[in-house]
Amino acid sequence: MNLTISGHHLEVTPAIRSHVENKLNRMKRNFDNVIDISVLLAVDNNSDKDKRQRAEIKMNISGKTIHAESAAQDLYAAIDILMDKLDRQIVKHKTKSKEHGRESVKNLPSDLPS
Repeated sequence: MNLTISGHHLEVTPAIRSHVENKLNRMKRNFDNVIDISVLLAVDNNSDKDKRQRAEIKMNISGKTIHAESAAQDLYAAIDILMDKLDRQIVKHKTKSKEHGRESVKNLPSDLPS
């Protein structure tokens, strides 16, 4: 698995990097088909001061790309919100991949008259 953490208008400190890696370890426990993860942390020059710190993630898994983003006043809060969104998307993907959305023909009830 490749992990890329980059910053836009901010320096990615070792504390921020370890916070992101600790949060991603939680995802890896639940889902292990991850090929590539790209995290972008940015400080925007928005007029809304509550949403200046932004975090985005793009996760390539087998057969799909999951994208999530969040914004908050604090970068650590934005990362936490981002990981919660990503966790929900992964659970949804796992549920869909297990259910397949259909049943086998053998298990369908037979309504044909004899």
